[in-house]
Amino acid sequence: MDGNLGCVIVAVDGNEESMHALRWALDNIKLRSPAPDSNETPGFFIVLHVQSPPSIAAGVNPGGIPFGGPSNLEVPAFTAAIEAHQKRITQVILDHALQICSDKRVNVKSQVVIGDPKEKICEVVENLHAGLLVMGSRALGPIKRMFLGSVSNYCANHASCPVMIVKGKGTSS
Repeated sequence: MDGNLGCVIVAVDGNEESMHALRWALDNIKLRSPAPDSNETPGFFIVLHVQSPPSIAAGVNPGGIPFGGPSNLEVPAFTAAIEAHQKRITQVILDHALQICSDKRVNVKSQVVIGDPKEKICEVVENLHAGLLVMGSRALGPIKRMFLGSVSNYCANHASCPVMIVKGKGTSS
């Protein structure tokens, strides 16, 4: 697939579908490989992971302290524990993705951003002037997709570059 792509972003979230999309991208996408006397930079892949903010990871605000403490009190230790847990999860996801990349002879960078995956993926695509976004398909059923939305569907409609959605084996439409 194309030989003139400079920046290809592969969004990973820890699900096997996203890792399958990463393998597919590494095996099938040809990056820009400029001539030695050219001033063009060689192409590269960016493995992108969007980490949920602590408030979302907690499933909303932890609320009041159950044993009768003030209800508007922030619990810094709770937030710090969630942040530490999120960082560990992110590191495991990136380690797995970069292990997949290690067998290939390609230029790979990783990036982590915090926020809503739909918005953050599109934001990174735009900021880095990506030539292609590759994502896995979570294969949500029509009911779940209606209520939860689809990150890949949102990105396909809002990203400022072409989007390749890679379906895993056994994934139905």
